[in-house]
Amino acid sequence: MSPDIVIVGAGPAGLCLARALSGQGLSIIVLERQAEQALAEPAFDGREIALTHGSQALLERLGLWARLPSEDVAVLRDAQVLNGPSLFALKIRAEQVGAERLGHLVANQAIRRAAYQAVSECADVQLRCETSIRAIEQSQSEVKLVLRDGQVLQPRLLVAADSRFSETRRQLAIGAQLKDFGKTMLVCRMQHEQDHHQVAWEWFGYGQTLALLPLNGRQSSMVLTLPPREIERLHKLDEATFAREMEQRFDRRLGAMQLLSSRHVYPLVGAYARRMVGNRCALLGDAAVGMHPVTAHGFNFGLIGVQLLSDALLAAHGKHQDIGSTSALARYERQLRLATWPLYQATNLLVELYTNDHLPARLLRGAGLRVAQGLLPLKKDIAPLLSG
Repeated sequence: MSPDIVIVGAGPAGLCLARALSGQGLSIIVLERQAEQALAEPAFDGREIALTHGSQALLERLGLWARLPSEDVAVLRDAQVLNGPSLFALKIRAEQVGAERLGHLVANQAIRRAAYQAVSECADVQLRCETSIRAIEQSQSEVKLVLRDGQVLQPRLLVAADSRFSETRRQLAIGAQLKDFGKTMLVCRMQHEQDHHQVAWEWFGYGQTLALLPLNGRQSSMVLTLPPREIERLHKLDEATFAREMEQRFDRRLGAMQLLSSRHVYPLVGAYARRMVGNRCALLGDAAVGMHPVTAHGFNFGLIGVQLLSDALLAAHGKHQDIGSTSALARYERQLRLATWPLYQATNLLVELYTNDHLPARLLRGAGLRVAQGLLPLKKDIAPLLSG
């Protein structure tokens, strides 16, 4: 079978690409390990995604935004960064870029469901679930996929969109720079006594990192980063004891708390592919760039990739050129690196500095925040990165 494009991974990035390419005369197959029911009704996974204005615009064009339930979309007005026990905070305001808000926070579960629904309506997209690739054979002129059931696919282009630990990327012999932060993240939804005023917090404490992502009402997604054993202990606490400990960790700045959801644990590992394209293949989403979740910004990179790759492929297709050729993919790689590498590196440096609890680092990070707060041009540069 010779489809035009095979996308491996039916996560939000892979499905958004399929939707972006649909209706243009291309045949598309999406391969996914999970059962289709898991895509149609994805389970709550604790993750909230901070979507920029640009990401929202793309989701609107793809027909996803209107499918998001209002209760799963919250306004992200401003952001602030706190350091240790200090009451001082670096504040990033939407008004610094002439906007009412930095963006929106949307449940990952809702994005996944909307992406599945949008693709389900595309007659030229075939979704094959509970399947995987046994082997990949590549040459300059073709790529051949042997599936677990023995079926062979020969697409003009293969797109790997199957997570930052992508097996497809490995089978394509494309390496990645993996950054293991040695920490584990626990995420959950909590209700709290005090109002968050739609302001996101990033609180670099000593020995821990706390994030608050404001949801609707007096509810927030809480993100706690600690060594793995500490996270394991917290994960096992009963709900009441866990809530009391979270109150203490937030120095009761939000008053009394109550756990509202299940708790989910993720290892903190960043990834940046050494190449974004190869012979008749391209990487997308976390398979290309897997961000540290400190800014909840990773899916925005995935959507940037969707926009750049779909533009490149449709331009080549419109000119009757080979969509899998090096010339068709080279611009995508160049533009994706320009869009992602600076913020990826800056985020890693920020995390390294603000999770280092030695005295010189403590002094430097406190001084850095105060200097940044006094530099309006710097804050005006940061705000567009967060808002897109």
